[in-house]
Amino acid sequence: MTQPPRSPRPSSPSRPTRAPKHSAPLWQLLQLTATVVQAVRAGRSLTSQIEAVPKDLRPGVQSLAFQVMRQWGRAIALREQLASKAPPPAADALLCTALALCWQDAAAPYPVHTLVNQAVEAARQQRTTQAQSGFINACLRRFMREREALVAQTDANPQAVWNHPLWWIERLQAEYPAQWQSLLQMAQLPPPMSLRVNPRHHSVAQYQAQLLALGMPAKAVGATGLQLDKAVPVHQLPGFAEGHVSVQDAAAQVAAPLLLQGREADKPWRILDACAAPGGKTGHLLACYPQARVLALDVDASRCQRIDQNLQRLGVQAEVRAADAAQPASWWDGESFDAILLDAPCTASGIVRRHPDVRWLRRPTDSEQLGQIQAQLLQALWPLLAPGGRLLYCTCSVFRSEGDETLQAFLQRNTNAQLLPSPGHLIPGHVPTGLPVMDNALGEHDGFYYALLEKDRA
Repeated sequence: MTQPPRSPRPSSPSRPTRAPKHSAPLWQLLQLTATVVQAVRAGRSLTSQIEAVPKDLRPGVQSLAFQVMRQWGRAIALREQLASKAPPPAADALLCTALALCWQDAAAPYPVHTLVNQAVEAARQQRTTQAQSGFINACLRRFMREREALVAQTDANPQAVWNHPLWWIERLQAEYPAQWQSLLQMAQLPPPMSLRVNPRHHSVAQYQAQLLALGMPAKAVGATGLQLDKAVPVHQLPGFAEGHVSVQDAAAQVAAPLLLQGREADKPWRILDACAAPGGKTGHLLACYPQARVLALDVDASRCQRIDQNLQRLGVQAEVRAADAAQPASWWDGESFDAILLDAPCTASGIVRRHPDVRWLRRPTDSEQLGQIQAQLLQALWPLLAPGGRLLYCTCSVFRSEGDETLQAFLQRNTNAQLLPSPGHLIPGHVPTGLPVMDNALGEHDGFYYALLEKDRA
């Protein structure tokens, strides 16, 4: 394995945003953050754990938890230097939370001495960590005294340097020998907030002017997208509740216009959105093809409610059904589809900057297993496509086993499938060339994979 450069601590080009102001003491926020982190270490989603935090404290906890997850590799390595044997889970989560937040002065959301004092107070205030409060205090005081030497010792650990599991680092090195470092560095940065303007209400230029008048400058990306200079809560976006705009990454905005590119937009196409929740691409399909008859599926009934909510906000209609796309016998009526969008389940390795816990939740075997599920979905849905119809296979992953490898295996098994010009793997930080959609300057975007297939008419 290629050795990483020594301690690329300045790799974050800008200082992280300070945690939001709050009424609760910092020790309580640290306590809640450590509880969230402990749950993630037990295999639970960061998003679901943050949603369980009291609403008034949620912004502060989310800000801290995201930073902790982005620095978790370094935090674990430092804790191993301070204590070779891990303390009980609650104490370990709190100690590592403090180390993740304070190992760099420039990136610390609060002064380091304040973080240390409040972390010790958090240990004292909680029943599950009271017995280890002295241990946590001793570790953090030693860390403050010996910080430079301890950090230097962890610089030989790739997981500490890159803040990703070793298997993830090695996979990117093998699959992207020229870009693996930039991919890992990009994953550490907060993602941009990208919007998709609803052409039924405004042109991109008109909405851009509205934003500028409200002190929210944005640049155009893609055909109908804008990227804000600074993220804002969605309720501050003019006309958001009325469906004038949606939040959607620039790479995700490629799907709908690519699916039936070059064909008449106002025909009553029958379209299947096979894994539709939360409904962003469903809404975009109906914006691109307003006369289409869209069936939106998701295996989770509660997630189908989110599809309905999104479509209602946009003022469009689709048939939404809770069903397993891989089992067409349970939901298909026998009428072929003109187009199918398969945004397949994946590791989410392309959107790790938006979900920094993903890298710590995934296992080395997950990508191959999810690639097999994607292959099953492709094989199950292909017979539902009409002759001459198109299927767009996409994932928000940068791993080859959830993209090119799955596609090539499918093409070998299905000789009536033709691969049309497609983006393939869209890599964060690299503007693609030759993307077969108009206005392809995506700007900063997530990692995605796209393959557009057409079925022979014979």
